[in-house]
Amino acid sequence: MADAGAGDGAEFAGRMIHMVNEAMLALMVSVGHRTGLFDIMATMPPATSAEIAAKAALDERYVREWLAAMTTGRIIDHDGATGVFSLPADHSAWLTRAAGPDNIAVEAQFVGLLARVEDQVVDCFRHGGGVPYSAFPNFQALMAEDSGAVHDARLISVTLPLVPGLTARLEQGIDVADVGCGSGHAINLMAGAFPRSRFAGFDVSDAGLAAARAEAASKRLANVRFEKRDAARLGETAQFDFITTFDAVHDQARPDLVLAGIANALRPGGVYLCVDVRASSTLSENLSHPLGPFFYTISCMHCMTVSLAEGGLGLGTMWGRQKALEMLSDAGFTSVDVSHVDGDIANAYFVATKD
Repeated sequence: MADAGAGDGAEFAGRMIHMVNEAMLALMVSVGHRTGLFDIMATMPPATSAEIAAKAALDERYVREWLAAMTTGRIIDHDGATGVFSLPADHSAWLTRAAGPDNIAVEAQFVGLLARVEDQVVDCFRHGGGVPYSAFPNFQALMAEDSGAVHDARLISVTLPLVPGLTARLEQGIDVADVGCGSGHAINLMAGAFPRSRFAGFDVSDAGLAAARAEAASKRLANVRFEKRDAARLGETAQFDFITTFDAVHDQARPDLVLAGIANALRPGGVYLCVDVRASSTLSENLSHPLGPFFYTISCMHCMTVSLAEGGLGLGTMWGRQKALEMLSDAGFTSVDVSHVDGDIANAYFVATKD
């Protein structure tokens, strides 16, 4: 590897070396999350690799090498004299399942997931087209884990109250739909919290719908149903008082048809809550976005390419506020308020109504 300490561009070379190190470290963070090592170490006093491996029921040699990566990456502390390792509490607060929506280790899983389709995406650069959704077998499960913690912490108490008067209406009993419901956790949470209202979840994924129905059954929810439905062919007219989408518009093949179908499905006085990526539609205004490279990469490697694979618009993850407002207006919504939630740097909350 080139010497980054001398010559023109040394500062940039140093940045590139740091980037490659951090990228490798992200893979190891993902491994730490998936194997439960962060969760285990958060409950243990300083311990050897053998003790940590035994507690986690994992192979010691792999755990030892992982600990070495975590140590050189300054994520885990190591005492060379005693040979023990420990996870600092201020690191644990951002790396364990107990951290809930603050668990950034969940996001590290995207690195390995997207790397699986790199060859196919490179081919698209050369020949156009896209990589189909079927090439991402674990994507929905990862998204469910990612959003699930957020919904558990904020959906009922923070997100829904962004819509004026909604909580009272839900308590009285209204008809609600979640379009692109995935594994259905959000709609099941709402169904459990508001037993007088009626809920429907729509998605094209058989696996997602099966998980949604299983969760509903385990919670004995009698006021929720799930149907396989293409979001661009919703086919409902004036059936719902409240409709939600959670990060489900920007990667659709035809987001314009999705939004128009949602507008058509609302009854007079109905409300649409579109929770989607918080960004500008103008690249130069995203230069200081804290998740800019992350979102643009996910767009290139998943959201945009999945849409293009279906001959879609290829809107992309960073479609942004301006484009969202334009498309909501084109779909028939006459009033849109945009809100943000403290601590959520990823999403904007569009509350849309029509005359």
